Amino acid sequence: MKRFRKSLLFALAVLPAAAVGGYFLGFYILDMYDAATLALIEEQLGSLELLPFVSLGQSVAYAVVCGVAGYCLADSLGLIRPFRPEKEALVSTVCGSVGLGILFSLDYWTFGTWIPELNVASTTAAGLTAAGWISAVLYGGVIEEVLLRLFAMSLLAWLIRKLLFRRSETVPTGVLAAANILAALLFAAGHLPTTVSSFGGLTPLLVFRCFLLNGGFGLYFGYVYRRHGIQYAMLSHALLHIVSKSVWTLFL
Repeated sequence: MKRFRKSLLFALAVLPAAAVGGYFLGFYILDMYDAATLALIEEQLGSLELLPFVSLGQSVAYAVVCGVAGYCLADSLGLIRPFRPEKEALVSTVCGSVGLGILFSLDYWTFGTWIPELNVASTTAAGLTAAGWISAVLYGGVIEEVLLRLFAMSLLAWLIRKLLFRRSETVPTGVLAAANILAALLFAAGHLPTTVSSFGGLTPLLVFRCFLLNGGFGLYFGYVYRRHGIQYAMLSHALLHIVSKSVWTLFL
């Protein structure tokens, strides 16, 4: 019962980020997607003006359901850390995330030039709007971590432990590493529909880019979650977007 109360408090704590991030994610989608994709969305919703509110509702639902379930799973695995600043964790997370943010920003000058159909200019411009900033930091940094690390990675680790290491009193490191890899692959695969909507289809190089960037960064976020706690994984994800967008703002 105590664990459930704490999980509810956690979900309530992330609700503001879920509501604001989800709402602005709707506007970011309107800025980023092409006319054909927006026409399909309008056909489903009846009006594109509803998209921010639908996105808000989905984000809040994720925060509540996955926040509560994920917290309970993580707590049972010993993955919940005290929600207070720790110098070593903070320094290592910030340094690692700044470096990854710079690497992520190079996508514009690498894959952007290697893949003709990768319309980097328009997608980057959409990401530098107010909606792009807010949705990346709050939805990406907070809600995606609740979904993929706190819930999905914890659930996978719990299942692997129950199936293969039931008698183990502690969670083997290999179980957490395997769950991290699987969650990172899910995180990357979850970006494939967005890739299709943004660029009109998939090519082998586009798929490679999707899994390299999202999967690679997902592995790091999972490592931070396992080592320092979900709050640092959120910080890392948000910082990556802040740094990459800052580089684009300064140099484009």
